Amino acid sequence: MRPQSNFFLLKYTMETTATELKNTALTHIHQQLGAKIVPFAGYNMPVQYSGLIDEHNAVRTALGVFDVSHMGEFWVSGKGALDLIQLVTSNDASKLTDGKVQYSCLPNDNGGIVDDLLVYRVNEELYMLVVNASNIEKDWNWIQSKNTFDAKLENTSDDTSLLAVQGPKALEAMQKLTDMQLVGMEYYTFQTGKFAGEDNIIVSTTGYTGAGGCEIYFPNAVAEKIWNAVMEAGKEFGIKPIGLGARDTLRLEMGFCLYGNDIDDTTSPIEAGLGWITKFTKNFNNSEALKAQKEAGVTKKLVGFELLDKGIPRHGYEVVDTDNNVIGVVTSGTQSPSLNKPIGMAYVPTALSKAGSEIFINIRGKALKAVVTALPFYKG
Repeated sequence: MRPQSNFFLLKYTMETTATELKNTALTHIHQQLGAKIVPFAGYNMPVQYSGLIDEHNAVRTALGVFDVSHMGEFWVSGKGALDLIQLVTSNDASKLTDGKVQYSCLPNDNGGIVDDLLVYRVNEELYMLVVNASNIEKDWNWIQSKNTFDAKLENTSDDTSLLAVQGPKALEAMQKLTDMQLVGMEYYTFQTGKFAGEDNIIVSTTGYTGAGGCEIYFPNAVAEKIWNAVMEAGKEFGIKPIGLGARDTLRLEMGFCLYGNDIDDTTSPIEAGLGWITKFTKNFNNSEALKAQKEAGVTKKLVGFELLDKGIPRHGYEVVDTDNNVIGVVTSGTQSPSLNKPIGMAYVPTALSKAGSEIFINIRGKALKAVVTALPFYKG
């Protein structure tokens, strides 16, 4: 029997939806490969193939490929494109140059986060925004509501496929498929060119694993061709298809936030440790309130922790103090495959947010000892 991944698998196996689930252009391939398919963000998505630990280790040591075509892509163009992006995002997109990518978030009106996203600058009047699958409609409506700049918006999410080829051998393998210079590409940059015989393919040195590699954007019509080419190019390095379960453990080892777990409409970027993408050198939506919050200080912060007692922390578990008073909540947690120990992230009072602080996680009625740890957990 194939090992179950973790709470991630259980959570999304039980997910229900009122609308018919979508397939990516590659769902049939995942089914042929025997992947465990679960509902996620309105899509049928592969959560694991050979097993979470095997897939996780493949990415850390060599390379693996994720189908993340459920993600959303918006194009923003015209003379007002940058003005709109500057208003709705917390980071300073004016610092971008052609071919650069920026991590950012969409602050709401109440101190929380509509979504986190990537901003790609093609040129001064053309940008691509990459948003989370579960928030595509919400983000689209939000950005549209702020568009007083006559910027043109186009949602190409349903027509775009996306593969994340991640791992230390990823760029070397993918270099076989293109004349674009991928090996040695700067982190958070992108190129557009011929890839696997197809023109106008975007390849960016981004990802959600901390293992290096690239993400490849292309039309649905060529999805199977590009999947096959990627698998063939990576064969000599032991490429494996990777599911959402390992994507979750990989990102958690790096301390990367997952929307809906670690950040949401109620958590501020300051509380979440995202001050580095919250630039008060410009005005953006709700920036004055967030600036005041930063200056006054926050009462809680998102931290990483290592569980010292035996157990595995999970999303939603209570964080308690020595007197068993509830002081916070676990947002993400797992048994780290790379470190072979239980790790997690949680919101705790600011006074307990420094590395080395002792906290307790309530697991099945027992307060298990944990210690706040600097992020990332995995340092490679």
